[in-house]
Amino acid sequence: MLRVFVPAFMASLAFLSLSVGATDVDAYEKIFRAGVQAKKIPGAAFAIIEMGEPLHVGTYGTRAKGRSLPVTEDTVFRLASVSKTFSASLVAMMVEEGRLSLDTKVSPFVPAFQLKKKGHAERIELAHLLSHTVGLTPNSYDNMIEDGWDMPKILPWFKRLKPICAPGNCYGYQNIAFSLVEPVVEATADNTFETLMEDRILSPLGMETASIGYKGYLEKEDRAHPHVNTRRGWYRTKVKPHYYNVAPAAGVNASIKDMVKWVESYLGWYPEVISPGVIDMVTEKRVRTKRELYKRQWRPYLEDAHYGLGWRIYDFGDHEIVMHAGGVAGFRSIVSFSKEYGIGLVILMNAESRVIDDLTAQFWDAQFKDRDRQATLAAR
Repeated sequence: MLRVFVPAFMASLAFLSLSVGATDVDAYEKIFRAGVQAKKIPGAAFAIIEMGEPLHVGTYGTRAKGRSLPVTEDTVFRLASVSKTFSASLVAMMVEEGRLSLDTKVSPFVPAFQLKKKGHAERIELAHLLSHTVGLTPNSYDNMIEDGWDMPKILPWFKRLKPICAPGNCYGYQNIAFSLVEPVVEATADNTFETLMEDRILSPLGMETASIGYKGYLEKEDRAHPHVNTRRGWYRTKVKPHYYNVAPAAGVNASIKDMVKWVESYLGWYPEVISPGVIDMVTEKRVRTKRELYKRQWRPYLEDAHYGLGWRIYDFGDHEIVMHAGGVAGFRSIVSFSKEYGIGLVILMNAESRVIDDLTAQFWDAQFKDRDRQATLAAR
């Protein structure tokens, strides 16, 4: 029999989670605050979006432990791998316009990217980058990113790497390979990746505090500082800029107010920016991600898991959520939404804690239970 481990603070709040309904934000506010307080998270923010409106935005704690700097709706956090949702959207927009194709070969744009197996790199297409199906071991050479290496220095090392499967035949999560979309996009649009993201996505959506890169993060006075966990608790530290070297994979910064607009766009409220065609393209299930089913916080709920283009798709019982999580030193983020019900949830934290997964999974469990219950009552 499968035994499910439930964190103590979540078990103590089980009665609350059962009461979180479609619009019961007060109950979730209590769950959220109890969760971050139990883990002593320095600062966090969350937003519930429903029918294109920010149903509730909550902020908690401080931007920097030991200083009187409260988290606000405009406080900028690093999004880490949630950045992939933006990059995939930009590519999909160019595909929809006919400027690129998902089967565009990557090699002509990045000749320095070669692999140990002859001809393998030449077969890799844009869709393979965005769905993590390039055929490499997961997180190939991420250690070099963490050592501060930039892309030109890292790429020659790939010719020593032997693929584990043909392109498109297996899933292996990547940051460096994913970021090869940047030279493809820049060569096609004859503009910088950062400028394209700003002009095509951030500015049209009114994401006024959002930015790309380390400089953009530092320019915001109202920004969250990273914290790492030590034996004495959370300790404020300096930002490690290394993952900004792979901007398409991990380079976006944004506030909770910005992320409300991002979710709204994926719920269909800004079709002139993120079209229905783009949404369908990037959220189509392209490769099964079986390992997701074994994550402690998610395994009680998931029936199956897939990756699209820059987005994960979870079969949550009889329902589906589209989501992505991110984490770099001192930050965690999760964005998630249900197409079925037009609801979204975003959580941002300036500390690395798995409580963010617990809080997300509990939210969707309560939402779907409540709506299933309502549907059953309506059918009687």
